[in-house]
Amino acid sequence: MKMNQIALIGAMNEEIELLLQAMDNVTQTKKAGIVFHTGLFHGKNVVVCKSGVGKVNAAVCTQILVDTFQVKSVIFTGVAGALDPELNIGDIVVSKECMQHDMDVTALGFERGIIPYEEVSVFQADSQLVDLAMASSERLFPGRSKHGRVLSGDQFVASREVVSELHRDLEGTCTEMEGASVAQVCSMNDIPFVIIRSMSDKADGSAHVNFPEFTVQASKNSFLMVDDIVKHLS
Repeated sequence: MKMNQIALIGAMNEEIELLLQAMDNVTQTKKAGIVFHTGLFHGKNVVVCKSGVGKVNAAVCTQILVDTFQVKSVIFTGVAGALDPELNIGDIVVSKECMQHDMDVTALGFERGIIPYEEVSVFQADSQLVDLAMASSERLFPGRSKHGRVLSGDQFVASREVVSELHRDLEGTCTEMEGASVAQVCSMNDIPFVIIRSMSDKADGSAHVNFPEFTVQASKNSFLMVDDIVKHLS
């Protein structure tokens, strides 16, 4: 097992297929139904995998990467729905922090998003990886990136009302279905991480029109970001 590997995760085939095409010396390992592709990417040891959709899949995948592949850092990439009204389709969000928007124990007096009896509910992305990602975004997509809070939940948000609520009440920049669980597992294991999302839709009810059309382009933007970040990783 090679040490000091970088984990590159996507939730869907579209989000990892370009990475797989760019890798060298690829070998495959299957665990818990997930195929892990180890190899070289820009001369660096990487593990590329498709976690599957949703928080449970993403958490299981991330813990396997920690335990079995002993990764030193995690980059999760893919598409998301925009919450910040200034974002447009194709724009990039780099995680400052991550939070679960569907963690709701308000009936017991906890604020929405707070995980009961845990010290941390908002998970901070690694500052070095964030800086690399923001620099990469400015090189590739100048003026089209934001550094903000990524909200995750096992829901495909498609309501203008919910978008406004998540942006206003939880200060979300974008919403998706995996990032916060990856962030929590990384935090629990002291593994640096960053979540990079390209906007595929406005999460406003028009996703049935936007999502299929823009997922391919958004996934390409995500790949270009990860490609540039790995090039510049020391």
